[in-house]
Amino acid sequence: MSKKSDTKSDTSTKGKKKGTAGTYLAIGSTLFAAFSNAKKVRSARHEDDTLQLVDGLIRIAAVATGVALLVRELRRPDDDVLAG
Repeated sequence: MSKKSDTKSDTSTKGKKKGTAGTYLAIGSTLFAAFSNAKKVRSARHEDDTLQLVDGLIRIAAVATGVALLVRELRRPDDDVLAG
Protein backbone atom coordinates (compact mmCIF):
# COMPACT_ATOMS: atom_id res chain seq x y z
CA MET A 1 0.00 0.00 0.00
CA SER A 2 1.26 3.43 -0.81
CA LYS A 3 1.04 6.15 1.78
CA LYS A 4 -0.58 9.46 0.82
CA SER A 5 1.18 12.61 1.88
CA ASP A 6 -0.54 15.12 4.14
CA THR A 7 0.12 18.06 1.82
CA LYS A 8 -2.47 19.39 -0.58
CA SER A 9 -1.97 19.05 -4.31
CA ASP A 10 -1.05 22.06 -6.42
CA THR A 11 -4.51 22.08 -8.00
CA SER A 12 -6.22 22.75 -4.68
CA THR A 13 -7.51 26.31 -4.23
CA LYS A 14 -7.55 26.09 -0.45
CA GLY A 15 -4.73 28.10 1.04
CA LYS A 16 -3.91 29.97 -2.14
CA LYS A 17 -3.80 33.74 -1.84
CA LYS A 18 -5.90 35.96 -4.04
CA GLY A 19 -4.28 38.86 -5.77
CA THR A 20 -4.51 42.26 -4.16
CA ALA A 21 -7.15 43.38 -6.66
CA GLY A 22 -9.22 40.29 -5.92
CA THR A 23 -9.01 40.95 -2.20
CA TYR A 24 -10.16 44.55 -2.66
CA LEU A 25 -13.03 43.30 -4.82
CA ALA A 26 -14.01 40.81 -2.12
CA ILE A 27 -13.96 43.58 0.51
CA GLY A 28 -16.17 45.75 -1.70
CA SER A 29 -18.71 43.03 -2.30
CA THR A 30 -18.73 42.14 1.37
CA LEU A 31 -19.36 45.76 2.34
CA PHE A 32 -22.18 45.87 -0.20
CA ALA A 33 -23.75 42.95 1.68
CA ALA A 34 -23.40 44.95 4.89
CA PHE A 35 -25.56 47.75 3.46
CA SER A 36 -28.20 45.23 2.46
CA ASN A 37 -28.19 43.78 5.97
CA ALA A 38 -28.38 47.24 7.52
CA LYS A 39 -31.59 47.82 5.56
CA LYS A 40 -32.94 44.58 6.97
CA VAL A 41 -32.11 45.71 10.53
CA ARG A 42 -33.80 49.08 9.97
CA SER A 43 -36.98 47.49 8.64
CA ALA A 44 -36.99 44.97 11.51
CA ARG A 45 -36.76 47.81 14.02
CA HIS A 46 -39.57 49.65 12.29
CA GLU A 47 -41.77 46.55 12.34
CA ASP A 48 -40.73 45.59 15.90
CA ASP A 49 -39.75 42.13 14.65
CA THR A 50 -37.21 40.85 17.16
CA LEU A 51 -36.35 37.69 15.26
CA GLN A 52 -35.53 39.57 12.04
CA LEU A 53 -33.57 42.11 14.07
CA VAL A 54 -31.41 39.40 15.64
CA ASP A 55 -30.94 37.74 12.24
CA GLY A 56 -29.83 41.04 10.69
CA LEU A 57 -27.41 41.78 13.52
CA ILE A 58 -25.86 38.32 13.26
CA ARG A 59 -25.45 38.79 9.51
CA ILE A 60 -23.78 42.17 10.05
CA ALA A 61 -21.41 40.57 12.56
CA ALA A 62 -20.55 37.89 9.98
CA VAL A 63 -19.85 40.58 7.39
CA ALA A 64 -17.63 42.46 9.83
CA THR A 65 -15.69 39.28 10.52
CA GLY A 66 -15.30 38.64 6.80
CA VAL A 67 -13.98 42.14 6.18
CA ALA A 68 -11.55 41.77 9.09
CA LEU A 69 -10.22 38.52 7.61
CA LEU A 70 -9.78 40.13 4.20
CA VAL A 71 -7.98 43.13 5.66
CA ARG A 72 -5.69 40.80 7.59
CA GLU A 73 -4.93 39.01 4.33
CA LEU A 74 -3.94 42.33 2.76
CA ARG A 75 -1.64 43.22 5.65
CA ARG A 76 0.27 39.94 5.63
CA PRO A 77 3.53 40.01 3.72
CA ASP A 78 3.65 37.98 0.55
CA ASP A 79 5.40 34.65 0.86
CA ASP A 80 6.64 34.71 -2.71
CA VAL A 81 9.42 32.19 -3.18
CA LEU A 82 10.69 33.96 -6.29
CA ALA A 83 11.02 37.32 -4.53
CA GLY A 84 13.60 35.96 -2.24
